[in-house]
Amino acid sequence: MKEVALGIDIGGTNTVFGCIDSEGNCLVSGSIPTQKHDDIHKYLDDLFELVQIKLKEYEGVLNIIGVGIGAPNASYYTGTIENAPNLKWKGSVPLVELVKERLNVPVMITNDANAAAMGEKVFGAAKDMNNFMVITLGTGLGSGIVVNGDLLYGHDGFAGEVGHMIVRKSGRECGCGRKGCLETYVSATGVKRTVYKLLARHLGDSELRDIPFSELTAKMVAESAGRGDLVANETFAYTAQMLGEVLANVVAVTSPKAIFLFGGLAKAGDILFEPVRETLENNLMPIYKGKIQVLPSGIKDNAAVLGAAALIWNKN
Repeated sequence: MKEVALGIDIGGTNTVFGCIDSEGNCLVSGSIPTQKHDDIHKYLDDLFELVQIKLKEYEGVLNIIGVGIGAPNASYYTGTIENAPNLKWKGSVPLVELVKERLNVPVMITNDANAAAMGEKVFGAAKDMNNFMVITLGTGLGSGIVVNGDLLYGHDGFAGEVGHMIVRKSGRECGCGRKGCLETYVSATGVKRTVYKLLARHLGDSELRDIPFSELTAKMVAESAGRGDLVANETFAYTAQMLGEVLANVVAVTSPKAIFLFGGLAKAGDILFEPVRETLENNLMPIYKGKIQVLPSGIKDNAAVLGAAALIWNKN
């Protein structure tokens, strides 16, 4: 029988799963809506019913050796999801314990950005690295930091939140309840907020001016920047400078060999990467200059599921 790890990525909208072998191949996959059930037990019933249906044709062929889960506000230490703002299940949800009741194998959980970092280490471009970080640039900003080969968890399992470093005192409101967090500036949502701030400042033409906030996307802004739009280019310059400055501070604490930028905003390519690299280098302590790479993720497909499954493969 072929050994596989079941990787589960719990997103705010959908939950995606896949059976991943040791080479990173996804052999079985599926998804269900995350928000369909208020009751965590009914949600898991639906999820594992579909997993069993998908595995039926592979009976006697695949052997699940463990389950890795990436989820918001997940604690590696306690196996729980703690008050995730974008999920219906409130309080402390003992997810690892509940999954073990349905599948008697090792189960591990962490937040989605930590899972992305582990995926990069096991299956991606960080295979030969023991010190690196992954910055996930989506609706928010997540971060997974690997130090001496291990994910940085801290005493409670919630360490490494680069997106919630305060960069502007009394700045933009953040979903965490504070103001001025990095992710309110450097994320797909942050880019949109910056566009509208700059549009109010500039009177000149911009192809972004007549697009409603609800319809604007970071991809649109990147495409406009590529066409030379002043506001779009200024938006990315501002975003990259903010990220580069913060990363220079994080480097002083963790000294990574590389920083991987991952997620929808990272697809902007050189419009983001080049000014981030330049700002990072300009703000590094001299001892770190010329040592830190800023790279795109080496994982192209099934990244979230591969990251979750990597929690299991990293221990085997």
